[in-house]
Amino acid sequence: MKKTKTFVAGLGLLLAAASHAAPDPQQIKQGEYLARAGDCIACHTAPKGKPYAGGLSMATPIGKVYSTNITPDKEHGIGNWSFEDFDKLMRTGVTKHGYTVYPAMPYPSYSRLSDADMRALYAYLMHGVPAQATSNRDADIPWPLSMRFPLTIWRWVFAPKPAPYTPAAGDQQLLRGAYLVQGLGHCGACHTARGIGMQEKALTELDGTAYLAGGAAIDGWVAPSLRNEHGGGLARWSEADIAEFLKTGRNSHSASFGAMNDVVAHSMQYMSSSDLASIARYLKSLPPANASAKPFVGDDKVAKALYAGKVDSNAALLYLNNCAGCHRSDGKGYSKAFPALAGNAVLQTSDPTSAINIVLSGSAVPATHTAPSSLVMGGYAKTLSDQQIADVVSFIQTSWGNHGSPATAAQVAKLRKTFVPVAGTTEASFAPGRSGTLPPAPRANVVKP
Repeated sequence: MKKTKTFVAGLGLLLAAASHAAPDPQQIKQGEYLARAGDCIACHTAPKGKPYAGGLSMATPIGKVYSTNITPDKEHGIGNWSFEDFDKLMRTGVTKHGYTVYPAMPYPSYSRLSDADMRALYAYLMHGVPAQATSNRDADIPWPLSMRFPLTIWRWVFAPKPAPYTPAAGDQQLLRGAYLVQGLGHCGACHTARGIGMQEKALTELDGTAYLAGGAAIDGWVAPSLRNEHGGGLARWSEADIAEFLKTGRNSHSASFGAMNDVVAHSMQYMSSSDLASIARYLKSLPPANASAKPFVGDDKVAKALYAGKVDSNAALLYLNNCAGCHRSDGKGYSKAFPALAGNAVLQTSDPTSAINIVLSGSAVPATHTAPSSLVMGGYAKTLSDQQIADVVSFIQTSWGNHGSPATAAQVAKLRKTFVPVAGTTEASFAPGRSGTLPPAPRANVVKP
Protein backbone atom coordinates (compact mmCIF):
# COMPACT_ATOMS: atom_id res chain seq x y z
CA MET A 1 0.00 0.00 0.00
CA LYS A 2 2.83 2.37 0.89
CA LYS A 3 4.57 1.63 -2.44
CA THR A 4 1.33 2.33 -4.29
CA LYS A 5 0.92 5.72 -2.59
CA THR A 6 4.54 6.56 -3.36
CA PHE A 7 4.03 5.61 -7.02
CA VAL A 8 0.86 7.70 -7.31
CA ALA A 9 2.55 10.71 -5.68
CA GLY A 10 5.54 10.38 -7.98
CA LEU A 11 3.27 10.10 -11.00
CA GLY A 12 1.46 13.25 -9.91
CA LEU A 13 4.74 15.16 -9.69
CA LEU A 14 5.75 13.97 -13.15
CA LEU A 15 2.42 15.06 -14.62
CA ALA A 16 2.66 18.45 -12.92
CA ALA A 17 6.18 18.95 -14.26
CA ALA A 18 5.06 17.92 -17.73
CA SER A 19 2.19 20.41 -17.65
CA HIS A 20 4.66 23.28 -17.05
CA ALA A 21 7.25 22.09 -19.53
CA ALA A 22 7.92 24.12 -22.66
CA PRO A 23 5.64 23.01 -25.48
CA ASP A 24 6.85 21.48 -28.68
CA PRO A 25 8.98 23.92 -30.75
CA GLN A 26 6.75 23.29 -33.72
CA GLN A 27 3.75 24.47 -31.71
CA ILE A 28 5.60 27.65 -30.78
CA LYS A 29 6.49 28.21 -34.42
CA GLN A 30 2.87 27.74 -35.42
CA GLY A 31 1.86 30.20 -32.71
CA GLU A 32 4.29 32.77 -34.09
CA TYR A 33 2.70 32.39 -37.52
CA LEU A 34 -0.75 32.86 -36.01
CA ALA A 35 0.38 35.94 -34.08
CA ARG A 36 1.58 37.35 -37.39
CA ALA A 37 -1.74 36.47 -39.04
CA GLY A 38 -3.57 38.29 -36.25
CA ASP A 39 -1.13 41.24 -36.35
CA CYS A 40 -1.03 41.13 -32.55
CA ILE A 41 2.19 43.16 -32.48
CA ALA A 42 0.55 46.15 -34.17
CA CYS A 43 -1.79 46.90 -31.27
CA HIS A 44 0.29 45.55 -28.41
CA THR A 45 3.44 47.54 -29.17
CA ALA A 46 3.76 51.26 -28.47
CA PRO A 47 5.89 53.52 -30.67
CA LYS A 48 9.54 52.86 -29.69
CA GLY A 49 8.26 50.30 -27.17
CA LYS A 50 9.19 46.66 -26.72
CA PRO A 51 7.31 44.08 -28.81
CA TYR A 52 4.05 42.93 -27.21
CA ALA A 53 4.66 45.08 -24.10
CA GLY A 54 1.53 47.16 -24.75
CA GLY A 55 1.03 50.88 -24.27
CA LEU A 56 -0.31 51.79 -27.70
CA SER A 57 -2.88 54.59 -27.48
CA MET A 58 -6.21 53.94 -29.20
CA ALA A 59 -8.86 56.64 -29.49
CA THR A 60 -12.49 55.81 -28.75
CA PRO A 61 -15.58 58.06 -28.66
CA ILE A 62 -15.30 58.23 -24.86
CA GLY A 63 -11.53 58.62 -24.46
CA LYS A 64 -8.25 56.82 -25.01
CA VAL A 65 -7.54 53.22 -24.09
CA TYR A 66 -4.11 51.60 -24.08
CA SER A 67 -3.16 48.12 -25.16
CA THR A 68 -1.87 45.78 -22.47
CA ASN A 69 1.37 43.90 -21.91
CA ILE A 70 0.96 40.37 -23.27
CA THR A 71 4.54 39.22 -22.75
CA PRO A 72 5.19 36.41 -20.22
CA ASP A 73 6.24 38.87 -17.52
CA LYS A 74 4.65 37.61 -14.30
CA GLU A 75 3.95 41.01 -12.77
CA HIS A 76 2.85 43.15 -15.70
CA GLY A 77 2.13 40.62 -18.44
CA ILE A 78 0.42 37.25 -18.72
CA GLY A 79 3.18 35.13 -17.17
CA ASN A 80 0.83 33.90 -14.45
CA TRP A 81 -2.06 33.18 -16.80
CA SER A 82 -3.06 29.60 -17.45
CA PHE A 83 -4.21 28.54 -20.89
CA GLU A 84 -7.76 28.56 -19.55
CA ASP A 85 -7.33 32.21 -18.48
CA PHE A 86 -5.98 33.13 -21.93
CA ASP A 87 -8.66 31.17 -23.77
CA LYS A 88 -11.43 32.81 -21.75
CA LEU A 89 -10.16 36.30 -22.56
CA MET A 90 -9.77 35.56 -26.26
CA ARG A 91 -13.24 34.04 -26.56
CA THR A 92 -15.30 36.14 -24.15
CA GLY A 93 -13.34 39.33 -23.46
CA VAL A 94 -13.21 38.53 -19.73
CA THR A 95 -9.78 38.74 -18.08
CA LYS A 96 -8.20 36.53 -15.44
CA HIS A 97 -9.18 39.23 -12.94
CA GLY A 98 -12.86 39.05 -13.87
CA TYR A 99 -13.51 42.30 -15.71
CA THR A 100 -14.51 42.76 -19.37
CA VAL A 101 -12.03 44.44 -21.71
CA TYR A 102 -12.91 47.28 -24.05
CA PRO A 103 -14.06 46.00 -27.44
CA ALA A 104 -11.04 47.72 -29.01
CA MET A 105 -9.79 44.14 -28.60
CA PRO A 106 -11.73 42.23 -31.28
CA TYR A 107 -12.53 39.21 -29.14
CA PRO A 108 -15.83 38.61 -31.02
CA SER A 109 -13.56 37.64 -33.95
CA TYR A 110 -10.97 35.76 -31.90
CA SER A 111 -13.73 33.62 -30.38
CA ARG A 112 -13.83 31.71 -33.70
CA LEU A 113 -10.35 30.19 -33.33
CA SER A 114 -9.91 26.44 -33.11
CA ASP A 115 -8.62 24.99 -29.86
CA ALA A 116 -5.38 23.90 -31.54
CA ASP A 117 -4.68 27.40 -32.88
CA MET A 118 -5.53 28.97 -29.54
CA ARG A 119 -3.09 26.68 -27.76
CA ALA A 120 -0.37 27.39 -30.31
CA LEU A 121 -0.86 31.14 -29.93
CA TYR A 122 -0.67 30.81 -26.14
CA ALA A 123 2.48 28.71 -26.44
CA TYR A 124 4.17 31.36 -28.57
CA LEU A 125 3.28 34.25 -26.25
CA MET A 126 4.44 32.30 -23.20
CA HIS A 127 7.59 30.73 -24.63
CA GLY A 128 8.50 32.58 -27.83
CA VAL A 129 8.25 36.20 -26.67
CA PRO A 130 10.74 37.80 -24.23
CA ALA A 131 9.20 38.96 -20.96
CA GLN A 132 9.07 42.75 -20.59
CA ALA A 133 8.55 44.46 -17.22
CA THR A 134 6.47 47.25 -18.73
CA SER A 135 3.61 48.53 -16.60
CA ASN A 136 0.13 48.71 -18.05
CA ARG A 137 -1.50 52.11 -18.38
CA ASP A 138 -5.01 52.93 -17.24
CA ALA A 139 -7.48 54.23 -19.80
CA ASP A 140 -7.89 58.00 -20.13
CA ILE A 141 -11.66 57.83 -19.79
CA PRO A 142 -13.42 60.07 -17.24
CA TRP A 143 -15.78 58.70 -14.60
CA PRO A 144 -18.56 57.55 -14.84
CA LEU A 145 -17.81 56.44 -18.40
CA SER A 146 -14.78 54.57 -17.06
CA MET A 147 -16.96 52.11 -15.12
CA ARG A 148 -16.55 48.56 -16.39
CA PHE A 149 -20.03 47.10 -15.88
CA PRO A 150 -21.42 48.64 -19.11
CA LEU A 151 -18.77 46.62 -20.98
CA THR A 152 -20.32 43.46 -19.56
CA ILE A 153 -23.72 44.56 -20.88
CA TRP A 154 -22.12 45.35 -24.26
CA ARG A 155 -20.67 41.83 -24.31
CA TRP A 156 -24.04 40.26 -23.50
CA VAL A 157 -25.77 42.21 -26.28
CA PHE A 158 -23.24 42.27 -29.10
CA ALA A 159 -20.59 39.55 -28.67
CA PRO A 160 -21.41 36.08 -29.98
CA LYS A 161 -21.56 33.21 -27.54
CA PRO A 162 -18.41 31.14 -28.03
CA ALA A 163 -19.02 27.76 -29.59
CA PRO A 164 -16.58 24.90 -30.18
CA TYR A 165 -14.83 25.17 -33.53
CA THR A 166 -16.16 22.57 -35.94
CA PRO A 167 -14.46 22.06 -39.33
CA ALA A 168 -17.01 22.44 -42.11
CA ALA A 169 -17.36 20.43 -45.29
CA GLY A 170 -17.05 22.03 -48.70
CA ASP A 171 -14.44 24.06 -50.60
CA GLN A 172 -11.56 23.87 -48.15
CA GLN A 173 -9.68 26.80 -49.66
CA LEU A 174 -12.76 29.00 -49.37
CA LEU A 175 -13.40 27.84 -45.81
CA ARG A 176 -9.77 28.46 -44.85
CA GLY A 177 -10.07 32.00 -46.18
CA ALA A 178 -13.27 32.59 -44.21
CA TYR A 179 -11.60 31.25 -41.05
CA LEU A 180 -8.63 33.61 -41.42
CA VAL A 181 -10.66 36.70 -42.37
CA GLN A 182 -13.38 36.25 -39.74
CA GLY A 183 -11.06 35.06 -36.96
CA LEU A 184 -7.47 36.11 -36.37
CA GLY A 185 -7.48 38.50 -39.32
CA HIS A 186 -10.42 40.39 -37.73
CA CYS A 187 -10.79 42.27 -41.02
CA GLY A 188 -14.29 43.36 -40.09
CA ALA A 189 -12.94 45.47 -37.22
CA CYS A 190 -12.01 48.13 -39.78
CA HIS A 191 -13.83 47.16 -42.96
CA THR A 192 -17.33 46.76 -41.49
CA ALA A 193 -19.50 49.69 -40.45
CA ARG A 194 -20.30 50.16 -36.76
CA GLY A 195 -23.71 50.44 -35.11
CA ILE A 196 -24.98 52.79 -32.44
CA GLY A 197 -23.21 50.77 -29.75
CA MET A 198 -19.93 50.85 -31.73
CA GLN A 199 -20.45 47.17 -32.51
CA GLU A 200 -19.64 45.72 -35.91
CA LYS A 201 -22.93 45.55 -37.79
CA ALA A 202 -22.02 42.07 -39.03
CA LEU A 203 -19.40 39.53 -37.97
CA THR A 204 -19.70 37.18 -40.96
CA GLU A 205 -21.37 37.18 -44.37
CA LEU A 206 -24.26 35.28 -42.74
CA ASP A 207 -25.13 38.45 -40.79
CA GLY A 208 -25.84 40.44 -43.94
CA THR A 209 -24.13 42.44 -46.67
CA ALA A 210 -22.82 45.05 -44.23
CA TYR A 211 -19.98 42.62 -43.52
CA LEU A 212 -16.75 43.95 -45.07
CA ALA A 213 -18.71 46.52 -47.09
CA GLY A 214 -16.50 49.35 -45.79
CA GLY A 215 -16.10 51.12 -42.47
CA ALA A 216 -16.31 54.68 -41.22
CA ALA A 217 -13.43 57.15 -41.25
CA ILE A 218 -10.84 56.46 -38.52
CA ASP A 219 -7.87 58.80 -38.01
CA GLY A 220 -8.50 60.35 -41.41
CA TRP A 221 -8.67 57.08 -43.36
CA VAL A 222 -11.65 55.12 -44.63
CA ALA A 223 -11.37 51.34 -44.79
CA PRO A 224 -12.85 50.41 -48.20
CA SER A 225 -15.16 47.57 -49.11
CA LEU A 226 -13.55 44.15 -49.43
CA ARG A 227 -16.54 42.64 -51.18
CA ASN A 228 -16.66 41.65 -54.84
CA GLU A 229 -18.43 44.83 -55.92
CA HIS A 230 -18.03 48.02 -57.94
CA GLY A 231 -18.17 51.48 -56.42
CA GLY A 232 -15.24 51.01 -54.06
CA GLY A 233 -14.94 47.22 -53.76
CA LEU A 234 -12.78 44.53 -55.33
CA ALA A 235 -14.80 43.74 -58.47
CA ARG A 236 -11.94 44.74 -60.80
CA TRP A 237 -9.35 42.75 -58.83
CA SER A 238 -8.58 39.12 -59.53
CA GLU A 239 -7.74 36.67 -56.75
CA ALA A 240 -4.08 37.00 -57.77
CA ASP A 241 -4.37 40.82 -57.48
CA ILE A 242 -5.69 40.52 -53.93
CA ALA A 243 -2.97 38.09 -52.85
CA GLU A 244 -0.28 40.30 -54.37
CA PHE A 245 -1.63 43.39 -52.61
CA LEU A 246 -1.68 41.63 -49.24
CA LYS A 247 1.86 40.31 -49.75
CA THR A 248 3.48 43.50 -51.05
CA GLY A 249 1.14 46.44 -50.37
CA ARG A 250 0.78 47.12 -54.09
CA ASN A 251 -0.59 45.78 -57.35
CA SER A 252 -1.51 47.17 -60.75
CA HIS A 253 -4.73 48.68 -59.35
CA SER A 254 -3.66 50.41 -56.14
CA ALA A 255 -1.23 50.72 -53.24
CA SER A 256 -1.76 50.44 -49.49
CA PHE A 257 -2.04 53.49 -47.24
CA GLY A 258 -2.88 54.39 -43.66
CA ALA A 259 -3.31 51.55 -41.17
CA MET A 260 -3.21 48.99 -43.99
CA ASN A 261 0.52 49.65 -44.30
CA ASP A 262 1.02 48.16 -40.84
CA VAL A 263 -1.13 45.16 -41.74
CA VAL A 264 1.03 44.45 -44.78
CA ALA A 265 4.36 45.12 -43.05
CA HIS A 266 3.72 43.30 -39.77
CA SER A 267 1.26 40.61 -40.82
CA MET A 268 0.27 39.77 -44.37
CA GLN A 269 3.72 39.64 -45.93
CA TYR A 270 4.61 36.76 -43.60
CA MET A 271 1.64 34.61 -44.52
CA SER A 272 1.96 31.61 -46.81
CA SER A 273 0.98 31.86 -50.44
CA SER A 274 -1.73 29.26 -49.88
CA ASP A 275 -3.30 31.25 -47.03
CA LEU A 276 -3.21 34.48 -49.04
CA ALA A 277 -4.84 32.66 -51.94
CA SER A 278 -7.51 31.37 -49.56
CA ILE A 279 -8.24 34.88 -48.28
CA ALA A 280 -8.51 36.12 -51.85
CA ARG A 281 -10.88 33.29 -52.79
CA TYR A 282 -13.13 34.08 -49.83
CA LEU A 283 -13.24 37.84 -50.49
CA LYS A 284 -14.11 37.30 -54.14
CA SER A 285 -16.97 35.04 -53.05
CA LEU A 286 -18.74 37.87 -51.19
CA PRO A 287 -21.59 39.31 -53.30
CA PRO A 288 -22.07 43.07 -53.69
CA ALA A 289 -23.58 45.07 -50.87
CA ASN A 290 -24.53 47.69 -53.45
CA ALA A 291 -25.52 45.86 -56.61
CA SER A 292 -26.46 49.13 -58.34
CA ALA A 293 -22.94 50.60 -58.21
CA LYS A 294 -21.65 51.40 -61.67
CA PRO A 295 -18.52 49.66 -62.93
CA PHE A 296 -15.54 51.78 -63.86
CA VAL A 297 -15.35 52.48 -67.59
CA GLY A 298 -12.27 54.34 -68.74
CA ASP A 299 -12.74 57.74 -70.38
CA ASP A 300 -9.72 59.21 -72.18
CA LYS A 301 -11.06 62.74 -72.72
CA VAL A 302 -9.14 64.23 -69.79
CA ALA A 303 -5.96 62.35 -70.71
CA LYS A 304 -6.06 63.59 -74.29
CA ALA A 305 -6.74 67.16 -73.18
CA LEU A 306 -3.86 67.22 -70.73
CA TYR A 307 -1.50 65.66 -73.24
CA ALA A 308 -2.49 68.28 -75.82
CA GLY A 309 -1.86 71.07 -73.32
CA LYS A 310 -5.52 71.98 -73.00
CA VAL A 311 -5.84 72.96 -69.35
CA ASP A 312 -9.28 74.42 -68.86
CA SER A 313 -9.45 74.61 -65.06
CA ASN A 314 -7.35 75.43 -62.03
CA ALA A 315 -7.89 71.85 -60.82
CA ALA A 316 -6.42 70.42 -64.02
CA LEU A 317 -3.41 72.74 -63.76
CA LEU A 318 -2.86 71.72 -60.14
CA TYR A 319 -2.94 68.06 -61.13
CA LEU A 320 -0.57 68.62 -64.04
CA ASN A 321 1.93 70.54 -61.92
CA ASN A 322 1.82 68.37 -58.81
CA CYS A 323 0.63 64.87 -59.69
CA ALA A 324 1.07 63.98 -63.35
CA GLY A 325 4.82 63.44 -63.06
CA CYS A 326 4.18 60.21 -61.16
CA HIS A 327 0.54 59.36 -61.84
CA ARG A 328 0.64 60.42 -65.53
CA SER A 329 -1.78 62.54 -67.48
CA ASP A 330 -3.97 59.49 -68.07
CA GLY A 331 -4.08 58.67 -64.34
CA LYS A 332 -2.70 55.19 -64.91
CA GLY A 333 0.50 55.68 -62.91
CA TYR A 334 3.53 53.49 -63.42
CA SER A 335 2.62 49.87 -62.77
CA LYS A 336 3.48 49.02 -59.15
CA ALA A 337 5.72 52.04 -58.54
CA PHE A 338 3.22 54.90 -58.54
CA PRO A 339 -0.36 53.66 -58.15
CA ALA A 340 -3.04 54.19 -60.75
CA LEU A 341 -5.69 56.80 -60.00
CA ALA A 342 -7.92 55.93 -62.94
CA GLY A 343 -10.19 53.13 -61.79
CA ASN A 344 -8.71 53.04 -58.28
CA ALA A 345 -11.44 51.61 -56.04
CA VAL A 346 -10.75 54.16 -53.30
CA LEU A 347 -11.75 56.93 -55.70
CA GLN A 348 -15.14 55.48 -56.68
CA THR A 349 -17.12 56.37 -53.53
CA SER A 350 -18.98 59.37 -52.17
CA ASP A 351 -16.43 59.83 -49.38
CA PRO A 352 -13.19 61.58 -50.45
CA THR A 353 -11.68 61.42 -46.95
CA SER A 354 -8.82 59.06 -47.78
CA ALA A 355 -7.88 60.96 -50.94
CA ILE A 356 -7.83 64.26 -49.04
CA ASN A 357 -5.73 62.79 -46.25
CA ILE A 358 -3.19 61.35 -48.69
CA VAL A 359 -2.71 64.78 -50.26
CA LEU A 360 -2.41 66.40 -46.83
CA SER A 361 -0.31 63.75 -45.08
CA GLY A 362 1.60 62.09 -47.88
CA SER A 363 1.86 58.35 -48.27
CA ALA A 364 4.46 55.62 -48.12
CA VAL A 365 4.09 52.10 -49.43
CA PRO A 366 5.90 49.80 -46.95
CA ALA A 367 8.98 47.84 -47.88
CA THR A 368 8.45 44.08 -47.72
CA HIS A 369 10.63 41.03 -48.26
CA THR A 370 9.29 40.48 -51.77
CA ALA A 371 8.96 44.19 -52.66
CA PRO A 372 11.84 45.87 -50.78
CA SER A 373 11.45 49.38 -52.23
CA SER A 374 9.66 51.83 -49.95
CA LEU A 375 7.90 54.29 -52.25
CA VAL A 376 7.16 57.71 -50.78
CA MET A 377 4.83 60.57 -51.66
CA GLY A 378 5.22 63.82 -49.79
CA GLY A 379 2.26 65.69 -48.34
CA TYR A 380 1.00 69.06 -49.53
CA ALA A 381 -0.40 70.51 -46.30
CA LYS A 382 2.01 73.47 -46.39
CA THR A 383 2.08 73.83 -50.15
CA LEU A 384 -1.58 73.89 -51.13
CA SER A 385 -4.56 75.69 -49.60
CA ASP A 386 -7.78 74.00 -48.51
CA GLN A 387 -9.48 75.04 -51.74
CA GLN A 388 -6.56 73.89 -53.89
CA ILE A 389 -6.51 70.46 -52.25
CA ALA A 390 -10.29 70.20 -52.64
CA ASP A 391 -9.94 71.13 -56.31
CA VAL A 392 -7.23 68.59 -57.12
CA VAL A 393 -8.96 65.79 -55.16
CA SER A 394 -12.24 66.57 -56.95
CA PHE A 395 -10.39 66.42 -60.28
CA ILE A 396 -8.93 63.01 -59.41
CA GLN A 397 -12.24 61.64 -58.11
CA THR A 398 -14.15 62.59 -61.25
CA SER A 399 -11.63 62.19 -64.12
CA TRP A 400 -10.80 59.28 -66.47
CA GLY A 401 -14.17 57.63 -65.76
CA ASN A 402 -13.92 57.67 -61.94
CA HIS A 403 -17.27 57.78 -60.12
CA GLY A 404 -16.14 59.46 -56.90
CA SER A 405 -17.75 62.54 -55.35
CA PRO A 406 -16.05 65.96 -55.36
CA ALA A 407 -14.30 67.22 -52.23
CA THR A 408 -14.98 70.54 -50.49
CA ALA A 409 -12.67 73.05 -48.83
CA ALA A 410 -14.62 72.52 -45.60
CA GLN A 411 -13.78 68.80 -45.65
CA VAL A 412 -10.11 69.60 -46.18
CA ALA A 413 -10.11 72.16 -43.38
CA LYS A 414 -11.62 69.64 -40.96
CA LEU A 415 -9.00 66.99 -41.75
CA ARG A 416 -6.19 69.54 -41.67
CA LYS A 417 -6.86 70.09 -37.94
CA THR A 418 -5.94 66.51 -37.07
CA PHE A 419 -3.80 65.17 -39.93
CA VAL A 420 -0.41 63.63 -39.12
CA PRO A 421 2.36 63.53 -41.76
CA VAL A 422 3.08 59.96 -42.74
CA ALA A 423 6.37 58.71 -41.29
CA GLY A 424 9.20 58.82 -43.79
CA THR A 425 7.65 61.52 -45.97
CA THR A 426 8.69 65.12 -46.39
CA GLU A 427 6.43 68.07 -46.99
CA ALA A 428 5.60 68.28 -50.71
CA SER A 429 8.63 66.14 -51.46
CA PHE A 430 7.92 66.08 -55.15
CA ALA A 431 6.19 69.42 -55.62
CA PRO A 432 7.68 71.64 -58.34
CA GLY A 433 10.90 73.31 -57.29
CA ARG A 434 11.41 71.15 -54.19
CA SER A 435 13.86 68.35 -53.59
CA GLY A 436 12.80 65.02 -52.17
CA THR A 437 12.84 61.28 -52.61
CA LEU A 438 10.85 61.53 -55.84
CA PRO A 439 11.60 63.65 -58.93
CA PRO A 440 9.89 67.04 -59.38
CA ALA A 441 6.58 66.92 -61.22
CA PRO A 442 6.68 68.62 -64.61
CA ARG A 443 4.99 71.93 -65.30
CA ALA A 444 4.03 70.76 -68.76
CA ASN A 445 2.44 67.62 -70.13
CA VAL A 446 5.66 65.75 -70.79
CA VAL A 447 4.20 62.43 -69.68
CA LYS A 448 2.59 60.49 -72.47
CA PRO A 449 -0.90 59.10 -71.80
